[in-house]
Formats: sequence, structure tokens, C-alpha cells
Amino acid sequence: MQQVRRMRGGAQSQLMRCRDVVTGREDYWVVKFKNNPQHVRVLANELLATRLAERIGLPVPMTDSVEVSDWLVEHSPELRQHFAGRDERCSSGLQFGARYVVDPAEGQVYDYIPEALFDRVRNLNDFVGMLCLDKWTCNANGRQAVYWKKGRERKYTVTFVDQGYCFNAGEWNFPDAPLRGVYPRNAVYAGVRGWESFEPWLSRIAGLEAQELWKIAEAVPPEWYEYDLPALEKLVEELYRRRTLVPQLIEDFRVSGREPFPGWTAKAAVH
Repeated sequence: MQQVRRMRGGAQSQLMRCRDVVTGREDYWVVKFKNNPQHVRVLANELLATRLAERIGLPVPMTDSVEVSDWLVEHSPELRQHFAGRDERCSSGLQFGARYVVDPAEGQVYDYIPEALFDRVRNLNDFVGMLCLDKWTCNANGRQAVYWKKGRERKYTVTFVDQGYCFNAGEWNFPDAPLRGVYPRNAVYAGVRGWESFEPWLSRIAGLEAQELWKIAEAVPPEWYEYDLPALEKLVEELYRRRTLVPQLIEDFRVSGREPFPGWTAKAAVH
């Protein structure tokens, strides 16, 4: 319905006011466009990885496709994508949308809060679960998160956003590395004591059936992966195979020079 403002980030997303065509409800959504500077596949990545995170019980935004009309693009001067040496209009048609984590009239959203406030984040331990997801999907970017609260609430809630670089962005491969897909501050992992700290997420990933992955993948509009169905099939098959690799990928992070889990005991390291 309306372009509100440009968001930060390499995909040049836009905050937009949208109306649900079924319910008529209006909300704010963060919209990524097919002709973003990163790759069209980041839209598919966002939908796939965010819904996988939702499936295993992690706090992520609601996701859907957003229809952006030609008229709105033509009459919204800020709906532009900026490339090196040139600009172009944002594409019309089906784009990826993630509902804004809280209505701007009801609360505030922060990209960063100091570690002194981490004890006021009601679900800080979900960073441990998101690490499982990011290792499984080979998120090639650092983990992105936002903290939000309504009105005069003292407690914050963390929501995990920006899954575009899962599956190595547009490459759709899995070049695993210990420090990929992790949050930049170790304090979010301070509660890890051993493998039990990664439950129930490890078990939920390992227990996913192939048909569950296919059901999520089938929701992706074909234009978001350039109608390359064999590539999507290969991606889903590899995701299914990798479910049992997640503990080893976490172990590689644990023994890295980053030393992310100071509370992990020698006994707990046996898995």
C-alpha cells in the first residue's frame, strides 16, 4: 500500500505498509525485492530458513509473499535499488515480506543493546537454538537479531531476522566454517553448559522428515529461484542430509579460537 522508509543492509529492503488480501488487516512489513543487489535467491532463502526456524520453535517474524503493484513502484520515488554507478526501480510483482516485529505505534525496535541489558532479554537463550539453525543452513553471514519491547515494558524480546545468506546466499552450497553464522558477542552463549543446552533444537532438526522440508520448499514462488527446480531439489536433499551434521559443526565452533562457551565442562564435551 505504501513505502515508508528504506531499511539498513545490503539487500536494500523497504519498510512498507501492507494489507492482507484475506483478512484486510494492515501491518508494517519489511520487503525484499527480486532485483536486490545481492541475488534473487535471497528471497527464497529468507522464506525457507525463516520457516525452518519457526518449525523448530525459534522466534522469527511472520513471512509471506508481498504483491507490489507497478503503480506503487511508479509513484514511490524511494522504491529504488542502488547499484555501483546506476539506479533502477524496485521490481513489481511478488516480493518477500517479513512482518515488522512490533507496530511502530506500540513499541520500539533496537539493532543493538549493551550487554549490561542482556539480563532483561526474556528469551536470550534462543540464540543457542538459532546457532543450531545457522550451522545447519550454513549461514554465510553473521547472525542478525533485533531487540524489541512494547510501551513501558522493562523486558526485551529478541527476534532473529535476515536469513538471506543462509545456503551461502545465491550460491546454494554449504562452505562450512567455524565462525560463520554466529553472533558477534559471546555473552549470548554464556548459558551453554554442554549438549543439553542445545535441546530441544538439535533433536527437532534431526527429527524433521523429508516431506516437512518439501512442504516448506513448495511454498517458495518459482521466480525467486529462477525457475530452477533441480537446484531447489538438490538444496532440499542436502538440507535433509545435513540434519545429523549439526553437532559436529557446533563442536568446530566450540573449539575455535573464539572460545564461545566458557561454561562448557570437559564432561559435557562428549557427544
